[in-house]
Amino acid sequence: MNTTCPNKIQRSLDWCEGTPEYAGIKRRIFYIAKSFIAKWPTLAKDTDGRITAAKYVGSFVLAADASWKHIDVLSDKCQVTSEAQGEGNSQTQLNKLVAVHPSVGEEASSAALFINNSDNVFLVEDMNGRFRVIGSDRWMTKSTVSQDMGQGAAGSASTTINAEASDVAPAPFYDGQIVTENGTINEDEEEENPGDNNPGGNNPGGDED
Repeated sequence: MNTTCPNKIQRSLDWCEGTPEYAGIKRRIFYIAKSFIAKWPTLAKDTDGRITAAKYVGSFVLAADASWKHIDVLSDKCQVTSEAQGEGNSQTQLNKLVAVHPSVGEEASSAALFINNSDNVFLVEDMNGRFRVIGSDRWMTKSTVSQDMGQGAAGSASTTINAEASDVAPAPFYDGQIVTENGTINEDEEEENPGDNNPGGNNPGGDED
């Protein structure tokens, strides 16, 4: 016999003709190793333990002196996708990020050493200014870096970051604080933060193409 549960999750999906939904992500993404996260924001749940929205509540609280690092990317060559995986009542989402950085220099090569060998979280900003999260506190993120030095005078060089992360939702939305080296994005969001890792100021985030 099936148990009848209150329907608090199923919703209608409206769309008004002419409403723009711009594709792609902005040209600055952020990343941090999960080991530097002291507390994760949460996904809202109902009384039956079911997640009710694909949006985090609260902010990432970082360890003392930790901050999100940025990577400038080529928006036209980047992509975020999400697909279902698993079976039955155990299905999750596999969220994927492809981010292309235009340099193959020493700094890009050194960043690969950290990204390849860390369990990371990535934040990307869509063209409507909404941040999405690639990475979960439940499952490990697989991050890999590849480089292409190009061919000949007409070729192009690049460093490509690929990330795959299982999650309960397609790349959850996030509007909490983002403490970076250059200031705090969404600084007005109140969150108790251990240590002095909020340098002040306000960084408006990645630039639009």
